[in-house]
Amino acid sequence: MIKKESINVFGKKLDSCCNNPKTGFFRNGSCDTCNEDVGVHTVCVLATEEFLEFSKSIGNDLSTPNPEFQFPGVKPGDRWCLCALRWKQAYENGMAPPVFLDSTHMDTLKFIELNILKKYALN
Repeated sequence: MIKKESINVFGKKLDSCCNNPKTGFFRNGSCDTCNEDVGVHTVCVLATEEFLEFSKSIGNDLSTPNPEFQFPGVKPGDRWCLCALRWKQAYENGMAPPVFLDSTHMDTLKFIELNILKKYALN
């Protein structure tokens, strides 16, 4: 797997998203991506109770730990690299979590317009 360049939505160096829990497709703490990342785990979000409940209700349970995959589960208040299309789906249902744009990979812009992301920006 060849990691794509670590550039954020502003064309600058991608900031880390979270190391506790370790997030990202590569579990390196950043929302880096590659061609094999079919989920496009590129949006750094602040998980909210509402979003986690929504995600679980549509079949993507992020809050339940899965030790088999070293996955501790995401809790409200955690930062997490979310799939771009999952964020867009949450947005379309009025459940989008806040976003850290400096830590959101530029590939996100293939799916979501920057002006929409900015409305949810925390930085």
